[in-house]
Formats: sequence, C-alpha cells, structure tokens
Amino acid sequence: MGLKIAVCDDRKADAEYVAGLAAQWGHQTGAAVQLEIFHSAEAFLFAYAQRQDVDILLLDVEMGAMDGVTLAKRLRRENETIQIVFITGYSDYISEGYEVAALHYLVKPVKPDKLFAVLDRAAEKLRKNERTLTLKTAEGVVRLPVYQIRYAEVQGNYVTLHAKTQVRLKMSLGELEKRLDDRFYRVGRWAIVNLTCIRRVTKTDIYLQDGAAIPLPRGAYEGVNRAIIQMG
Repeated sequence: MGLKIAVCDDRKADAEYVAGLAAQWGHQTGAAVQLEIFHSAEAFLFAYAQRQDVDILLLDVEMGAMDGVTLAKRLRRENETIQIVFITGYSDYISEGYEVAALHYLVKPVKPDKLFAVLDRAAEKLRKNERTLTLKTAEGVVRLPVYQIRYAEVQGNYVTLHAKTQVRLKMSLGELEKRLDDRFYRVGRWAIVNLTCIRRVTKTDIYLQDGAAIPLPRGAYEGVNRAIIQMG
C-alpha cells in the first residue's frame, strides 16, 4: 500500500525525528511511504491546495501564526479521510481533536512504539475507506463509499442510509449490518451508527459530529461506549 505521509512541525529537529520514525515504520511494514516535511501550517496548506495527495498528517499543535488545530479544522472541511495525528507537549487540546476526528494524540518526545502503533491504525483505516457498497435502489444502482455512511435507520420496510446524500433501500437492517464492518454498531432494532462519527454519548442519546442525535434504547449506553473503546 502506497502512503503519502506529511510531517508539519515548526521545530526542524522534531520534524526530522518524527519523519525518520515514519520512514522506519514504512521499512518495517513494507509500506511504500513517501514523506514530506513542512515547517508551518501555511506551507502545508499551500502545497496541499495544489496536490491534495496526503494520506496521513503528523501535525504539531503548537506552531506560529496558524496552530495545528486551526490547520486541522480547515483541512477537515474538505477532506474526510486524511488521518490526522496530533503531536503535542500538552494534553489541553483533546476536545479539539474530537472536532476534527483526529486519530490520536502523541506526546513529545514521541516514542517509536507509540508512533508505529498509530501508523498501523491509520493504514488500516485508509484501507477500510477504500471499500464501497453497491446498492440497488428504486432509482437504480448506487456505489457508496462505506466511510461516508454516518448512520442507518429503519423506516417501515425500508432502511435509509445517511451519507452525503440519503439512500433508501428495501432491505432489513440485519441484511445491511452483514455488509458493514467493525466501524458500525447496531443500536437496538432501528439503527446502525458509524462509531467514527460519534461526538458524544449520553444515557439517552448518541450525538454525531454533524449534529444528528440518535436515541439510545434503555440499557444500551454501556455497550456503545465499550464498542468505541474496543475500536480504538
């Protein structure tokens, strides 16, 4: 699997150290890794606007005029699949990480085994994002990338998939569940939710990053939280 990894850090020594570890991970795993270093958020955005070819971004939080969180928010508006890993000396930015669906936080100095484990996860998520479903609807055949599905709900004899657009299918929720992967969790009889799209879980509802709220059946709270933890 070919991967383009960008390292964005305004400290030259830190950037080169992390890039060196990423290259070592690529060599050990056999991944064809292409690396590029940027020393400011602005430099990264300028290059990305021209090429848009980055798969994984190892991003320092504390930088100059534009910090890493601001960069991540701008990037996430147009790219849902890039894997963002924050690198920081502090733990104050975790809530912002949820906003941009950051894969993980790494604390400086970055330990090789920690980075390698995160890169393993990032590569696996990218592989999953390549999957598509071929679905038969009343209007015709639709090919839908699996990662775009935020949740699915039962409406009578139909299932509605909520993705970039809504897709209505005449099938059971159980049939759909068999075609999905471990990112998806069955919420009672009427819904399946993409765990990677969850922003917050309460005793009564699941709240997604897009603002949608999915009611939780009684007793389902612990199961959802356990599924999120197990997914990592």
